[in-house]
Amino acid sequence: MFSHVPGALARAILIALMVATPALLVPSTALDTAQIVIVLSFIAGFMTFIEYYGAYPSIIEFRFAPPFNRIRFLALTTILIALSLILRGQGDPSVGTVALTRLARGLGELVDFPYSPVRLVLLMIPADADAALVATVRMTAGLAYSVSLAMMLVFLTVVRLLGWPTRTGAFNVWVNLPLFDPTGGGDVLHRLRRDAGLNVVLGALLPFLIPAAVNTASNMIAPISIANPQTLIWTLTAWAFLPASMLMRGIAMSRIADMIEDKRRRAYAADAPEAKGLQRA
Repeated sequence: MFSHVPGALARAILIALMVATPALLVPSTALDTAQIVIVLSFIAGFMTFIEYYGAYPSIIEFRFAPPFNRIRFLALTTILIALSLILRGQGDPSVGTVALTRLARGLGELVDFPYSPVRLVLLMIPADADAALVATVRMTAGLAYSVSLAMMLVFLTVVRLLGWPTRTGAFNVWVNLPLFDPTGGGDVLHRLRRDAGLNVVLGALLPFLIPAAVNTASNMIAPISIANPQTLIWTLTAWAFLPASMLMRGIAMSRIADMIEDKRRRAYAADAPEAKGLQRA
């Protein structure tokens, strides 16, 4: 059990630093906001330590099937750091922040076309917002969305070309899917394919549905000020990362369903009378 402590502690520190990154990099963070972020970072780190300290997972899926969670962590960290540096560069520019801002501006203009997710995000901005805020939202949304797309492409490459998840050894479905109840009723293969399809559909639709939901909610309650740097960073990070993460989960579960189906097919073929050298009556 104690052999898990170094790995669990390292992951907890990384998660805590990731949560605290926007508050640490953006100089205009209010004191109250910084204190809340520190508390949340400690909570996230503690939960991560507890999860990885145990021999068996309770919440985190695909814990024993790298690099699924590593790809997601790297993408999420990249989005948070990049958006934080862009907003930091608006008040304290440097060579790195200027170059990153130019890259984000180009990506934002590239993916900002009619009916695109980035165009729908711009609809969340109040009509009386100034041009600087619109440009900031466009480039940060474009960068976050591009990173999320790159995350999915990397995972697809790992699945199709590198044979994930069996390239590192045997794959245990029940350990890697702790939230999936095998006794929930019905064929496991059918349920895996159903959950995979649901995740893919939701992951594809959420980038379009989230801005519409925010717009609808802002008409009924006080709208959230997206001009606040911390709000902007976390809103766009969630908008870009959560749908892409659901798509990754759908692809992973579809891959597992294919593996189970292939294993069943081989087992049925081995049990066939012809495979045992027998003839049908």
